[in-house]
Amino acid sequence: MDTSKFAIPEIIFGHGAIKHVAQCALRLGARRVLVVSDHGLERAGWVEKLFDILAYDGLEWVYFNDVSQNPRDYQVHNGAEIYLEEKADVVIALGGGSPLDMAKGIATIAGNGGRIDDYEGANRIMRPLPPMIFVPSTAGSGSDISQFCIITDMQRQVKMSIISRSLVPNISIIDPDLLLTKPPELVVSSAIDALSHAIESYVSKLASPFTENQALNAIKIIITHLEPAVETRSVHHLEQLSIASTWAGMSFSNASLGAVHALAHSLGGVSDIPHGLVHPILLPAVMRYNMPECLEKMATIGNIILGPCIRSRQDLAAMGIDQLGEFFKSFGVPVHMREIAPDDSKLEHICRMALQDACMLTNPRDADWKDLLGICLEAW
Repeated sequence: MDTSKFAIPEIIFGHGAIKHVAQCALRLGARRVLVVSDHGLERAGWVEKLFDILAYDGLEWVYFNDVSQNPRDYQVHNGAEIYLEEKADVVIALGGGSPLDMAKGIATIAGNGGRIDDYEGANRIMRPLPPMIFVPSTAGSGSDISQFCIITDMQRQVKMSIISRSLVPNISIIDPDLLLTKPPELVVSSAIDALSHAIESYVSKLASPFTENQALNAIKIIITHLEPAVETRSVHHLEQLSIASTWAGMSFSNASLGAVHALAHSLGGVSDIPHGLVHPILLPAVMRYNMPECLEKMATIGNIILGPCIRSRQDLAAMGIDQLGEFFKSFGVPVHMREIAPDDSKLEHICRMALQDACMLTNPRDADWKDLLGICLEAW
C-alpha cells in the first residue's frame, strides 16, 4: 500500500452539543471571536442561541453574515478585513457548507494574506490559520471535517477548489438537533451530497483502508435512513444522517472526490446552480462512466443499494446504479440537467473548466472534456 495520511478535527457529537462552543473557544485562547453564519440560521433562531452561549461565558464577538449560496471571493476578503480590523482571534462558523467554506476562506486570508485565488489547488497554504470551530447545521457538506474549501472566483466564473490540511478546523461540534429546523428538501439535498462524497471517495484513486470503511458505512446509513428521516422527522433517523455525513466527510477529506464534484463546481461557477441540486443528476451517469475501472467497488455499492441478492458483479454494479436513480426520483428532486440548467449551450465550456478542477485528479477513470460532455448529455 502507498503511504497514506488521515486528518480529521476534534469531534464533539451529540444532542445539545452546541452548548460547548464557548468553552471550546476559550480552550483555544479566544477573547473576541468572529462568528460566520447566514440569514437562514438567524431566522431559525440558532444564531441568537449561539450569541447567548458566548455571552454566558463572557466572550465578545463580531458577526459576519454576507454569505451567498455559492460563497464569493469578494465576500471572503470583506470578512477577512473585518476579522483583522476587529482583532478577532478565533473563527466560529455556524451553518451549512456555504458559511463554513466562507469561514475557511476568511481564516486563510487572515492568516496568510494575498488573494483567495492564490491558494487555488492543493497544498498552497503555507502559514497557520486562526483557530476554527465549526457547528454544521446540515448533514451533507462535510466542510466541518474536510480539507476542502470551495469559493467562487466571480471574474472567471469558477468555483475554486482549495485543498489543504490547514483547512481542517480545530473542533467540529455536531449537534443533530439543528436538523430539526431544516425543511425536508434541504435534508434530502444535503444527504445526497453526503452520499456523493461517500461514493466518489470510495472509488477514488486515493482511497485507502482508512477511508473505505467510513465511505461504505455512510452509504449504508443514508440508503437506510433518508426516507424515514424525511417522512417522520424522527430524531433517531436525523441523528443517523449526521453520523453518515461525518463518516463521508472523513472519507472524502482524505481520499478526495471525482468527476461529479468537478462538474458540480464548474456548473455552480458558470450558472450559480445550488451545489445540492447537481448530485442526483450527475452521480448515476458518472458511476456508469467509471464502472469499467472499478467494477468490484461498484458491485459492492450495488449490493448495499439492492440488498442481499445473487447476481454477477457486472449486474450488481449496473442494477445498483439504476436503483440509485430510482431512489433519487422517489424524493421528487430534479434528475435531469435540463431541469436546472437554462440551456445546453455552455456544456462544452463547463466540461473544459471541470478538467482543471483538482477533483478530476482522483477520479478512477481518466476523462477528457468530450468524455465529460458525454456524461452531461446522458444526464441532460
